[in-house]
Amino acid sequence: MIFARSRALLLVFLRPRAPLLTALNNGMATRFDFLVIGGGSGGLAGARRAAELGASVAVIESHKLGGTCVNVGCVPKKVMWNTAVHAEYVHDHEDYGFHGSNVKFNWRLIKEKRDAYVKRLNEIYQNNLNKAKIETIRGHAIFTSDPEPTVEVSGVKYTAPHILIATGGYPAIPSEKQVPGTKPPPTSFILMFLCFLVLSLCRRTVIVGAGYIAVEMAGILSALGSKTSLILRQEKVLRSFDSLISTNCTQELEKAGIDLWKNSQVKLVRKGDKGLEVTIMTRKADGQETTSTIQDVDCLLWAIGREPKTKEMNLEVLGLKLDDKGHIVVDEYQNTSRNGIYAVGDVCGKALLTPVAIAAGRKLAHRLFEGKKDSKLDYSNIPTVVFSHPPIGTIGLTEGTKTLRPTRHRLHLYHAITARKTQCVMKLVCAGKEEKVVGLHMQGLGCDEMLQGFAVAIKMGATKADFDNTVAIHPTSSEELVTMR
Repeated sequence: MIFARSRALLLVFLRPRAPLLTALNNGMATRFDFLVIGGGSGGLAGARRAAELGASVAVIESHKLGGTCVNVGCVPKKVMWNTAVHAEYVHDHEDYGFHGSNVKFNWRLIKEKRDAYVKRLNEIYQNNLNKAKIETIRGHAIFTSDPEPTVEVSGVKYTAPHILIATGGYPAIPSEKQVPGTKPPPTSFILMFLCFLVLSLCRRTVIVGAGYIAVEMAGILSALGSKTSLILRQEKVLRSFDSLISTNCTQELEKAGIDLWKNSQVKLVRKGDKGLEVTIMTRKADGQETTSTIQDVDCLLWAIGREPKTKEMNLEVLGLKLDDKGHIVVDEYQNTSRNGIYAVGDVCGKALLTPVAIAAGRKLAHRLFEGKKDSKLDYSNIPTVVFSHPPIGTIGLTEGTKTLRPTRHRLHLYHAITARKTQCVMKLVCAGKEEKVVGLHMQGLGCDEMLQGFAVAIKMGATKADFDNTVAIHPTSSEELVTMR
């Protein structure tokens, strides 16, 4: 992310590490049963479960506990999304009979309250580690060339028969060579939410990307009053989602006043007199390319993917197998190519979701320290929510050529009397003669909370007949899923 007017300063406060009971200064490594590198969702979940099962555990973390989710991801994002939802409801007040309100938004207030909440979560995580008697080691872990897998942190060595790598990932940004004018952010770790650190809302924002982070950020900032442009390489957002969702979400973004630059790429970034100048190349339907410039940009946000945090750990000494993007390759049990070394979460590059990392970390702990040899995470039918406006809920397979595809489009009852409208769209994907429900995709008010219960049914193997035989709850949007024909 690049700022034209605002400056953001990231201060990382590192709590002094409590003395290890068996700390050695003679070159030998302090030994634990389980050594976890990374204090994010997956690492902490695995560490705490292992400690509950009687293992001696240490967690190594160089920044704040909680990882991406707590500090710069799910938690602050949801606070800001809730804030944006309030902004949308303000527009509907008069339609519901509330007149004369002069509502003013205080960005500084919500920023301070959000930051205080995140800080409390950091403290809770530390307290939970302390209660579980898990050693917290502050610093950057580097693997050494010792005969058995060993890491060094601030000159002290640590080892264990079981070492878990749960270091997560960080946002990708283009290089200066790819896009001239692009400067490295103060820290890539906090790139996604750096714009939330400033003390006032950016008046003009450009977001590059078509994935869920780009969609969420565009919706939040636009709803709160920032003039927002979204730069798409192709025609639609969320292209890996079901076509119903991709198409509808693109339309909802446009309806919300977000300026979509389709078939476009950023080619140059320059500092102008009143902000950044972002030069964009757009490919027209006839194949011709045109160049345009967005002027006076306060904030340029790159949301073009994430990269695994595997660099500068000296993984080469372990001989771990990595894929072409640097993710650690693991099997279905989270085993890497080196015995005694495991990996969970975003660093593996599969299903980059907080609950997935948590579940995988816990399953691993049960396998290693409770003797449950078959303990592993089932990566099928993982429910996912995108906090767009309105929110998206999705699980399972997308539309295929051999599937029954009942769909439903309707106006949410909330909007029956409002000038502002959003659609509620739903699709069931069914397979086989028994019409087993193998996919469910929806976007509309309440779809984020609605999905969890339906996810249980799909995980249990529910059929379309099971849905049909369930009495509808009226008037709700969820009833559409059990009344589809």
